[in-house]
Amino acid sequence: MAGMTHAATPTPKATGDAAADTNLWLEDIDGAKQLDWVRQHNAETVQKYTQTPEFKQLDERILEVLDSNERIPFVNKIGDSYYNFWRDKEHPKGLWRRTSLAEFRKDKPAWETVIDLDALSKAENENWVWHGEQCLKPDYQRCLISLSRGGADANVVREFDLPGKQFVKDGFSLPEAKSSVAWRDRDTLYVATDFGPGSMTTSSYPRIVKEWKRGTPLSAATTVYEGKPEDMSVAGFRDNTPGFERDFVTRQLAFYDSETFLRGKDGKLLKIDVPNDANTDVHREWLLIEPRSDWSIGGKTYKSGSLLVARFDDYMSGEYRTGKRDLTVLFEPTDTTALDGYSWTRHQLILNVMDNVVNKLEVLTPQEGPWKRESLGGAPKLSTIAAAGIDADSSDDYFLTVSGFLQPTTLYYGTIGQGKNGAGEPNGIKHSPSFFDASKYDVSQHFVTSKDGTRVPYFEIAPKKLKADGKNPTLQYGYGGFEISLQPAYSGSMGRAWLDKGRVYVIANIRGGGEYGPRWHKAALKANRLRAYEDFAAVSEDLFKRKITSPQHLGAMGGSNGGLLMGNMLTLYPQLYGAIVSQVALLDMQRYTHLSAGASWMAEYGDPDKPAEWAWIKTFSPYTNAKANQKYPPVLFTTSTRDDRVGPVHARKMYAKLAALGYDTSFYENIEGGHGAAADNKQSAFMNALGYTYLWEHVK
Repeated sequence: MAGMTHAATPTPKATGDAAADTNLWLEDIDGAKQLDWVRQHNAETVQKYTQTPEFKQLDERILEVLDSNERIPFVNKIGDSYYNFWRDKEHPKGLWRRTSLAEFRKDKPAWETVIDLDALSKAENENWVWHGEQCLKPDYQRCLISLSRGGADANVVREFDLPGKQFVKDGFSLPEAKSSVAWRDRDTLYVATDFGPGSMTTSSYPRIVKEWKRGTPLSAATTVYEGKPEDMSVAGFRDNTPGFERDFVTRQLAFYDSETFLRGKDGKLLKIDVPNDANTDVHREWLLIEPRSDWSIGGKTYKSGSLLVARFDDYMSGEYRTGKRDLTVLFEPTDTTALDGYSWTRHQLILNVMDNVVNKLEVLTPQEGPWKRESLGGAPKLSTIAAAGIDADSSDDYFLTVSGFLQPTTLYYGTIGQGKNGAGEPNGIKHSPSFFDASKYDVSQHFVTSKDGTRVPYFEIAPKKLKADGKNPTLQYGYGGFEISLQPAYSGSMGRAWLDKGRVYVIANIRGGGEYGPRWHKAALKANRLRAYEDFAAVSEDLFKRKITSPQHLGAMGGSNGGLLMGNMLTLYPQLYGAIVSQVALLDMQRYTHLSAGASWMAEYGDPDKPAEWAWIKTFSPYTNAKANQKYPPVLFTTSTRDDRVGPVHARKMYAKLAALGYDTSFYENIEGGHGAAADNKQSAFMNALGYTYLWEHVK
């Protein structure tokens, strides 16, 4: 199925709570009748919300932000060059291009085009969307290029000659599928893809990884590992770091549970002996371990959310009682701190730590015993800072970015070990333009007590001369899932679409996210999902209490898992909102495991096919819970036909049900775009303008 555009979901036997579902026919994603239905309702929404001069101006202003040539062209180093993928007005599908470091540091770098995706799409009569590259080190002569039709997760993969800037004739090539592919050497790939019936998991990802030799058909590739149908996915890859070449196989058991194996020269697999819910990362001689649950081993207990390190070879060959598996703690969370990420340079490890959702950076240097620690600085007040090594094989250079709600992003370049503090004073080399007048606004952080007594943070961006009269149009945004954090970040689109009109913008850091590490995420998993929605409601009620706004002036917006959040705010807390926008959302939680990639998220939500779990999943299934004679606020559902992750079915069915019940609801399905709901900047600008316009029309 993954090799097709979409698989029409078989109509299930109508049993139990699904028996009355009259909208099952909409699950045939690419059916002619269904797409006619989509076009009809798209036209209604377009006619109602996009025909005014105000909408057209907003659409143009957002597109101006997305297409701006003054944006920072973020790069990654491949060989001796710095590569960037760039979209603008002249290149809506994009350019993959490169330059030198010296040139990149100039205000107006000279770029060399490597792949012109617009030209390729025109030549092949295909709407290609760039999905990235993998280049074989250490010589970086060959790359694997991933291209998506219309933005779906499924890709085609083609071999590319980097020096010659052309696809390799008769080179490695994979048809469209949700593939995992990686170089082993110049003539060998690890490939996990759709090999035919029975080769994919119930989550719609590959179940089998094979070794594929150049010049042989894919059907002749030899099996390296087979997972089970109920696993999420499998993959194989080779670490080609000079001097530390190793082969690995990963088996993703569920979204948060996995096994990683070292593959020996004899093909045998040796498991890295850590808990299945721990994340592991091998770099040169080091093994990093992030336990997601408290881990007791060797007479010690390591806290959930910690970062631990051991010498990889010792760890794989030794036992705890021999001392060869001694673990050094590099980070341990507190009540307010969480590890936001890390990055290697050649000799150091950069840690990015959040303290109440605000970042600070540390540089760690490996040594016997506790590693040496130095500060690399913290973010300006209520901003986000992040740093990443540029080439961990050869240098201690790093890029650092600083961004805030009112502070356009600045890109710095530094070298650890140089500068006054020894950690390396970075130099600002690129500055994003300002797209709105930030001087009129203040950013503040607030905390509210949720229903069960938990303290929940939220950010507020509001006019400096805000009158606390409860009448300020306010947009509250949230996500609350998959351990993803919502941190301060500059958005020219949001500034132009919302703040420029003197409105208030709020980010709710609810449970289910990663703002306080795994514990914050786990607090809203499965049977505890309602905690996330209680948190979001508590933030809304605090805005009322502080007289920032009131229900008729409060709009809410979220996408994907945040779109599920919106669906639940609609059905569980309709009295709190004047309007809601739900984007690329999960909504039918009884059928979600049978739609697109839904089965892969059972670790987050549970399995609705098990009666005991459906008993609590149904409490946060908006499609199930929507009913007649409620005071639901107006709601807009947006989605994409080419979204093969969540899929458009949820939004279609939810809209259809609400419309049949007589509610004020609107729908728009972009025919292209994948899970991002847009295949290029023009589509993205339109989708953004539609969401903001909808809210403004209803909460002004």
